[in-house]
Amino acid sequence: MEVMSSHGTSPVLVGRAAELRTLLDHAHAARTGGAGTILIGGDAGVGKSRLLREFAEQVPGGPVVAGGCLELGVDGLPFAPFVTVLRHLLHELGQERFASLVTGGGKELARLLPELGEQPGEHREARNRLFEEVLRVLAGAAEPAGLTVVLEDLHWADAATRDLLVFLVRNLDTAHVQIVASYRSDDLHRSHPLRRLIPELERLPTVGHLTLRPLSPEEVAQQAAAIRRRELAPEQAAALYERTAGNPLFVESFLDSCDLGDILDSPVPSQPRELLLAGVDRLPERARSVVRIASVGAVSGDHVGHALLAHVAGLGFDELDEALGAAVNANVLRVDGEGYRFRHSLLREAVHQELLPGAHARLHLRFAEALEVRPDLVPADRLAAVQAHHFHAAHELPRALSAAWWAAVRAGEALAFAEQLRMLERVIELWDRVPEPGALVDADLVEVLRHAVMAAFESGEFRRGRELADLALSLLPDTDDAGTRTRRAVLLRSRGRIRIQLGDDAAMEDLLAALDLHPPEHHGYGWLLAIIARELMLRGGTLPTDRLAAGMLALDSTHCRLTAAELATEALARSTEHGDFCAVSDAVITLGTVQGETGDVEAGIRSMRRGIALAVEIHEPELELRGIGNLSSLLRDFGRHHEALELTGHGLERARELSMLRSKGAFVALNRAEIMFELGDLHEAAVLIDAALSWSPAPLHASLLKVLRGRVALARGDQAAVAASLADLRTDRVLVTGRVQSVMSLAMLTMEAALAEGEALRALDIALRTFERVDVRAGACYRWEFSSLAARALAASRDAVAGLPEHAEQAAGLRRRLLDVHETITAHGPARAAHHDMVLAWIAVFDGAAPEVLRDAWERAVASGSSTEYRLAHAEALLQAADAAACCGDRVLARERLRSAADIAKEFGAALLELRVTDLARRLGLSLDASASAPPSAPAGLTARETEVLRLLARGYTNAQIATELFISAKTASVHVSRILAKLDLPNRGQAAARARDLGLG
Repeated sequence: MEVMSSHGTSPVLVGRAAELRTLLDHAHAARTGGAGTILIGGDAGVGKSRLLREFAEQVPGGPVVAGGCLELGVDGLPFAPFVTVLRHLLHELGQERFASLVTGGGKELARLLPELGEQPGEHREARNRLFEEVLRVLAGAAEPAGLTVVLEDLHWADAATRDLLVFLVRNLDTAHVQIVASYRSDDLHRSHPLRRLIPELERLPTVGHLTLRPLSPEEVAQQAAAIRRRELAPEQAAALYERTAGNPLFVESFLDSCDLGDILDSPVPSQPRELLLAGVDRLPERARSVVRIASVGAVSGDHVGHALLAHVAGLGFDELDEALGAAVNANVLRVDGEGYRFRHSLLREAVHQELLPGAHARLHLRFAEALEVRPDLVPADRLAAVQAHHFHAAHELPRALSAAWWAAVRAGEALAFAEQLRMLERVIELWDRVPEPGALVDADLVEVLRHAVMAAFESGEFRRGRELADLALSLLPDTDDAGTRTRRAVLLRSRGRIRIQLGDDAAMEDLLAALDLHPPEHHGYGWLLAIIARELMLRGGTLPTDRLAAGMLALDSTHCRLTAAELATEALARSTEHGDFCAVSDAVITLGTVQGETGDVEAGIRSMRRGIALAVEIHEPELELRGIGNLSSLLRDFGRHHEALELTGHGLERARELSMLRSKGAFVALNRAEIMFELGDLHEAAVLIDAALSWSPAPLHASLLKVLRGRVALARGDQAAVAASLADLRTDRVLVTGRVQSVMSLAMLTMEAALAEGEALRALDIALRTFERVDVRAGACYRWEFSSLAARALAASRDAVAGLPEHAEQAAGLRRRLLDVHETITAHGPARAAHHDMVLAWIAVFDGAAPEVLRDAWERAVASGSSTEYRLAHAEALLQAADAAACCGDRVLARERLRSAADIAKEFGAALLELRVTDLARRLGLSLDASASAPPSAPAGLTARETEVLRLLARGYTNAQIATELFISAKTASVHVSRILAKLDLPNRGQAAARARDLGLG
């Protein structure tokens, strides 16, 4: 069990950057212009005091003085916050300076500060004079650098304090004084004087207002990470947000006292509980009783209907209205439509936890039985779930089981899969505690488990789904009758689908075992074929024809093995015959994906749109979102990035609407983030990836998102984030399964990281091992991007493998494999064609092609890349084209290409690329400044590389130093020096250095 030790507050202020900036800007305006006031409202614990502390530390110039109101209110000390403020100023300014700020030495102020002397006698103008003296002190203390006065907890202010505040706000005028006053908005009951005062103040032109909102889920995760000094797991962060609703104080309390693995079920910690219950404890006894009853009845979003509450409370109309009025006035309950809602969900929990066991059970039973008599008191779609909750809490187990079963049925019909799973888990929990449970639900336990497995899959609870499937399979009788075989096949199919999401290679074993058992004439056989076809497409495999039932092959095939497309066609025929439109949709989406991969893009788009439309029609959101993800991938492969971006935006909205962000939304988010990455929108891609990971997605999608997060960080030059990503992925087994895309995805990140560190041989090894592990030709989604990176690794290894036979053979083997991809796979679409041209250019670099050949190869890559929106890949081609042009002596073209690459790198914050561009420009002696004059041509027929070598000779560099500076081998540096001496007709390096200085290269 992992329980947080007491770490106190977050070391950094989270989620308040905009509010802090507003306060600082307001302070500047008041200190340089005229007086101003800003009111800060927010619930208890939302972070008002923390914000004010941060603000006080950052305000430049004159002093910041603060005072707080006392909870004693009108019965306590008048002017309490101003007494504290004035005493601070007295100590800071000294008594002489303080007294000089007011006429007569501040006699009236002695009423507040006895240390100033004897208090004056009572007289009619005393109050007015006191207010004037306070104003003068504040105005005087604001000279010359300004003054900020902070008044905290204004909701506890007495009348005198409020009056003085209003006076100052209206009369400070041009004084350089800023007043900042905070209050708890949740403490403002209906008759609270601030309810009238705040709107009056806000009408004044010098008064502004800030409302502190709760933290977002992402900000809660940031706060928790700052306190714990490491990130919470996404599911823990989500649970922490669910319990605290983003209240920073509550977040700190839960982290300080709760088991992090069980946040959802932890009791309310003592600190927020006492804070929350303070308002309840001040209520009259009858109002407290009604609030306790409401805490039992508020099971649906912390809301309880008035009619249901009245039915259970059993009070007369006047008595109930009086009790509810007191609770509403105290801001314990809030009117919500036809009922009431607790101010905060934790407040309801805290009240509920105070109930004694007997009262707890009795109240729940009263609510459950009330709904049997008056089922109209809650919405029909929630009736069974609410009854299940109350019967279970009242220990009426048979009725609880029956109600939970029907609640699960209703939730499934509404596509509320997480709720369906929760209710089915309740049925499973109660199964052995109730006599004859099967009679209550008209099903056996295996059937209940089958529904639970499906609900777990749809809600993204894949590990729980696998556990439930294992249990269901273990409970099936060991018989071979047709019914049992079919049930086993269906469960194996479901477990196989879940294992796919978990990145478990045993998924195909389950699916093929199901295929051997499933009667081909039975409804569902076509869908099983469709699922296997989908996996074959992603794994690049085929299926032996004899795995299908004899004589049941619908398509005319003489092959002994079926491709993904052929199996999808078979699935389409079977499912159409059986009227299984879910399988039809799945098969059509797979066929459309294959059509697009093989170049028939319009046919592929039509097929996938047809599959998506059918999924929408039959209410199959999992397939709808699968289709959206696949279609967006096809669109981007064919250079239609903005269409793909719009489509994935719609997909994420659908996932939100359907509460499927976790289960399928992450897949759509992955596709969308990849599009952003290719477009160069690195910041937005990073934001989306972090958001998607916070949804606790399936392990497969989480792993792919983490890989992309690493690639984005690498492009942005964030080496620490790259190292963290690689460390996180080092033990990830999901990415080394049989799925081609998963293996290639991780390989691309590790290759890029190795190349960034100058480890060409490591990058070469990664590329070759990836080719050995999977059939790269089958990985349509990443095939050409991976090949381009592998070819870059090959080119980078050219000098490193020289003299190392084993590595040279590796490089030759990688070259053969890359050419095999080039010769056997057509690069359909402009994006793939651009990568294809880059592969050929990199191979030419490895081959040591002539400068003119290299220049032409890279210019072809530049031309093909310019017709796509692959901005970062295009910038890479421009960078290499600049180097190639310089080697041919064309410095004008080199500089043009470098500037274009630099513009892209700067526009998108690609820091690593920008560094490489700057480095090449420096080595070539080219300016990236657009206003600079055209560069001189290379002297005496030297190439750009030879000119750079000559420049280093002028500085006295040895061959080894030249090699290090230019990232080449010492042998290559020696060859360059020999060519320079020959072209310039010079006998030695010394004269070459002198000639370089004559040419202005020294």
